[in-house]
Amino acid sequence: MENKYRKLQSRLRSLDGIAVAYSGGADSTFLLQTAADLLTDCALAVTVVSPTLPAGGLAAAVEFTRGGGIRHQVIEIDTFAVEGFADNHTDRCYLCKRAYYPRILALARERGITTVADGSNAGDGADFRPGMRAVRELGVISPLQEAGLTKTEIRELSRLMGLSGWNKPNESCLATRIPYGQQITPGKLARVDAAEQYLRGLGFRQVRVRHHEDMARIEVGPPERAGIGERLMDEIHDHLRALGFAYVTLDLKGYRIGSLNENLDFDL
Repeated sequence: MENKYRKLQSRLRSLDGIAVAYSGGADSTFLLQTAADLLTDCALAVTVVSPTLPAGGLAAAVEFTRGGGIRHQVIEIDTFAVEGFADNHTDRCYLCKRAYYPRILALARERGITTVADGSNAGDGADFRPGMRAVRELGVISPLQEAGLTKTEIRELSRLMGLSGWNKPNESCLATRIPYGQQITPGKLARVDAAEQYLRGLGFRQVRVRHHEDMARIEVGPPERAGIGERLMDEIHDHLRALGFAYVTLDLKGYRIGSLNENLDFDL
């Protein structure tokens, strides 16, 4: 792990400056802090705000950058204006990243920065991630991936650095809650976000609510499954019904990354 961290530091030191696509998650926070430690004012955080950003995402990003004195810019993008996004085919993530990374690249150039990086880690290639193709096509770098750092290693290094979000639950764009081929609407995204915020309010840390037409499929972290007893099941059912779901179900396997990709036939 130490050798990988040194490799990351060496890569960042070789740059005149860097703009980090900053979501506020554990990976991009670790990358941003490492870059800021090495490049100081030549490190820039850029957060994309869109209808797919979970509630609290921007506030967390602003809090971290302000607290660390890191330069931070926000770009607003209407993902529903991206052709093909709402149709939700398997290239959805590719289309989105092809739409917003050029905006980040242009903003970085305006500030004299020629390198843009994302927070992809060494384990991300194991899942279906069409957005990575857009990253490569546009010349965006993935320093954590280049250094071979895994999510577990990033969390441990973040803990050693004293970063408050080192054990922050995995987060992702709200569109990932809707199965491919099913139309994405603002109402669906808002419903999913509200349902997940409610479940987190009950004390569940790792949460996904998959929106299968009129059915909610709830995933919680495997160790948290036992916490959903009979009384709580009734409460959750009634609350999600009030949000607009006709049926409310619990995924017995619990949360795992990319559960909607499990039945896809794709070539890694």
